[in-house]
Amino acid sequence: MKHFALMTTLLLAPLAVLAADSKSEPASGAAAGFNRIKSLVGEWQADTTMGKARLTLELVASGTAILERESIGDMPPMITMYHLDGNRLLLTHYCMVGNQPRMQAQNYDPATKEIKFQFVDATNLPSANAAHMHSATFRFIDDQHFKSAWDFYDGGKPKETHAAEYTRVR
Repeated sequence: MKHFALMTTLLLAPLAVLAADSKSEPASGAAAGFNRIKSLVGEWQADTTMGKARLTLELVASGTAILERESIGDMPPMITMYHLDGNRLLLTHYCMVGNQPRMQAQNYDPATKEIKFQFVDATNLPSANAAHMHSATFRFIDDQHFKSAWDFYDGGKPKETHAAEYTRVR
């Protein structure tokens, strides 16, 4: 019986090592993107054509989601949530136009320092032609600056891009 226990332990040990090693594997593209967005936690501001923009990003839900609060001038504030879903990086944007587009990121590209999100679906969107944010691109300049560009669609096609270069406040 002792030999059986020893043999079982010896046979299962390599599996335990493999399981431990899988936790130390390099982050997937989605995880790398999530970690890059995590680096933005703090307060930011930008001058935009619509007024002074202020962003606050914070980790929530035990670090599994990032909550972004955005206010621009006198416009109603908006929220964007970022989170991993398996090997996908998703965002949900709670927009002032009353819908909630969901977008999926392409992998974070360290060469261009960009993450591009593309429309997946939305809640409270009566049709594909209704006005909504359709895509977003983030370019990380350095630890104190990043650029964002959000593409707004109306009538099923691009209407305008809301772009800003943010500077870290805290």
